[in-house]
Amino acid sequence: MNVLVINAGSSSLKYQLIDLSTQEVYAKGNCERIGIEGSFLTHSEHGGETQRTPVPFPTHREASEYVLELITNLGHTIDGIGHRVVQGGWYFPESAVVDDEVLAKVREVAPLAPLHNYVEADVIEAMRKAMPEVGNVVVCDTSFHYHMPETSWRYALPRDVVDRLHIRKYGAHGTSHRFIWRATREFTHGETKKLISLHLGSGSSLCAIEDGRSMDTTMGLTPLDGLIMGTRTGTVDPATVFYLQRVGNYTVDEVDTMMNKQSGLLALSGISSDTRDIEDGAAKGDEHCIIALEMFGYRTAQLTLEMAQAMEGFDTMAFSAGIGENSPLCREKICERLAWQGVRIDKEKNAVRSGEVRDITGEGSKVRVLVVPTNEELMIAYDVQELLG
Repeated sequence: MNVLVINAGSSSLKYQLIDLSTQEVYAKGNCERIGIEGSFLTHSEHGGETQRTPVPFPTHREASEYVLELITNLGHTIDGIGHRVVQGGWYFPESAVVDDEVLAKVREVAPLAPLHNYVEADVIEAMRKAMPEVGNVVVCDTSFHYHMPETSWRYALPRDVVDRLHIRKYGAHGTSHRFIWRATREFTHGETKKLISLHLGSGSSLCAIEDGRSMDTTMGLTPLDGLIMGTRTGTVDPATVFYLQRVGNYTVDEVDTMMNKQSGLLALSGISSDTRDIEDGAAKGDEHCIIALEMFGYRTAQLTLEMAQAMEGFDTMAFSAGIGENSPLCREKICERLAWQGVRIDKEKNAVRSGEVRDITGEGSKVRVLVVPTNEELMIAYDVQELLG
C-alpha cells in the first residue's frame, strides 16, 4: 500500500510517499515559504540528493496540487492519504477517515491551533477534490493524550467555563510519542512498561506512557506549556500575562507573540533558538549560552520526574527529535540532573551518532536510557493502512 503523508505547517507543506510493504520512501519533500515571497520546493526520490526549485506557492491549496501532480508524474499510485492535524480538540480520540463531517470538525476546533488547523483543512479539501477516489485520514497530535486520567487533563477552573469552552490539557506530539513507544517496545522486546518519552526539538514535550497509554504530558491547552523550547517560554506563572498587559502595556497579541516566538532558548541565549549555535557559544564561554543549556537541562529533568509521578516510577527513558537525537551534550546534562534517581549513561555510547535506535545506558543505571529516532510519517501511514485497508 502506497500512502502519501502530508504535514501542513503554517507556511510549509511536507510530504512523503511511503510503500508500507517495504517501508521505502519513494519521494519526500517540502514546499516552503508558502504565501511568502521566495517560496520554493525541496524534493528527493529514493533517498537521493535533495533538489531545490523556486516555485510560487500563494496558498497551501496550490502547494498541495503541485505535490499531487509531482507524485503522479513519477508514476507511483496513491492508495491513501494521511494528514497530520495538530489539534483534534474534543472530537478526535483516535484517527478518523475524512468525510464532510470530519472536515467540518477540523475547522471547528481550529481556534485552538489557528496557524495550523485552518491550512490543514484547506489541504484536505484540495486533496479530496483532486483525487475523490482516494481515501483521506486525519491523524491528530492530540488524540494519543485524549484518554489521559482526569487528574492529568483537568484544570482547576470553574466547571461551567471548562465545559463551555472545552478547556483541558490537550497536549501535542502525540503521533511522535506513539511511535517512540512502539519503537521502544520493539527494541526492548516488550520489557518496557513505564516510559518517559522525551520529544526534544524546536518544540519539545515529554510524555508518560504506561503500557501504551498516555498518562500525562507536558504541553497543555496549547503547545506553549511545559518545557523551555526554541522560542516558546514553556511554563510560567499565568499572572505574567496580566502583569505584562497592565504594567508593561503590551497588548494580548504582543504577549502572544513574545511568549511563542521571542522567548525560550532564543531569549535566554540572546543569539539563537538552535541548540547547535548555543552549544558553540557555550564552548566559547558565552555566559548566556551556558545558562540557557543549564536551564534547559534542569527544566527537562524536573518535568521528567513530574511525568514519572503519573506512573509512580519509570523503567525507560527515550530521547527523540532534533535535540534528543542529535545533541549528546543536552542528553548528558539532563541525565546528570537525574543521577540521584539512579540514571546513568555511558559517555562513549552517548557520543555515537546513528539513525537507528540505540542504548546509551551506563553501568549501574536503574533506568534504561535509549535514543529513538522518531518517524511521525510512518506512524501516520500505519493509521491510514489500518483505517483504509
